[in-house]
Amino acid sequence: MPILLSIDLPESGPQINNLFIRNTAEQLLRLTGRTAYELSVLLVADKHIADLNKLWRQKKGPTNVLAFSLTEGQDTEMAGNLLGDIVISVETAGREAKREGKTVHQHLTVLLVHGLLHLLGHDHERSVDEAAIMFDKEQELLEKLRTQRRLEMIRLAVNVDHIATLREARGIREPDPVLAAGICELAGAEGIVVHLREDRRHIQDRDVILLRQTVQTKLNLEMGATKEIIDFALDLKPDIVTLVPEKRKELTTEGGLNVAGQQKKISSVIARMNKAGIPVSLFIDPDSRQIQASGRAGATFVEIHTGCYSDAGNEEEMEREFDQIAAAAQEAYENGLRVNAGHGLNYVNTSRVAALETIEELSIGHAIMARAIFVGLDQAVREMLALMI
Repeated sequence: MPILLSIDLPESGPQINNLFIRNTAEQLLRLTGRTAYELSVLLVADKHIADLNKLWRQKKGPTNVLAFSLTEGQDTEMAGNLLGDIVISVETAGREAKREGKTVHQHLTVLLVHGLLHLLGHDHERSVDEAAIMFDKEQELLEKLRTQRRLEMIRLAVNVDHIATLREARGIREPDPVLAAGICELAGAEGIVVHLREDRRHIQDRDVILLRQTVQTKLNLEMGATKEIIDFALDLKPDIVTLVPEKRKELTTEGGLNVAGQQKKISSVIARMNKAGIPVSLFIDPDSRQIQASGRAGATFVEIHTGCYSDAGNEEEMEREFDQIAAAAQEAYENGLRVNAGHGLNYVNTSRVAALETIEELSIGHAIMARAIFVGLDQAVREMLALMI
């Protein structure tokens, strides 16, 4: 079931997630029972597709998608295992996506489905009835795609703050978050997260220093943008820092960072970190304004805040919040940002977020530590990883 993906676009256009396009095409071939076939997908600019449109359809100007079938809906021996070509203009797709309030990748998915149905013999231009049948087929495939699992495993970073919270409750030396981090890594976690707060309510300087020396995967230091913590991070040089909002009275981080409202300050912090070789992630709400500001500030990553999705009181609210996360993750990727997500994720709601191809890593702490009370930390991490496959 090879997907022959070709991209011929100007550098100034939106960044295309090759894995997302390839995975979507592979999923569509599975859903339509065409896994024995090869499918060619070409992503081009308006000029290229306009030339094809004129040559093959005698129509002027660009269109959004063209499909060149080698089977005309029939499994013929002449075509062998070649299903055909889908050619999509990313420039036209981008304009249409903007008008419809969607991300480019969301609209590219629609055009892939539309093009594939043409390859399978559907044609909305033949009759009103055929157009209705094709529309229903499109909606059916799009809905099935929404429920498909991602083909590549997402990474898990475990936050060990709660181990330190338990220790500080008694003012003694155990349990040790450094030991907990080692157990998490042995169980398969690919990152350790700690939040060094100004009031040192849980994680202490000693913990972070030892973790820097012992973590074998990746140490992510969450922090507020204060002078003391910035200086500490520059001296420590963690693998990555995540800037988060911080309030003294909050139990946990309550929302995303307002990057748009303090872009100058955050840009300055990012510049200092980058000069020291430390990439920066910004913990933000799934909000287009914050995504755009994060890109302008020079961030390498954004971490999408999943708290509202996790705390949703009913299915309708959860669906709405999930759609916002999915759209924000795609928009961030299209703007050249790498994407993580986290906050409030648990053993019930993680799988859907883990299925989003644009997200590289999930940061999860409380749910794993709560589960560990009953089954042990090693098992709790392994159970979470199993949900993310």
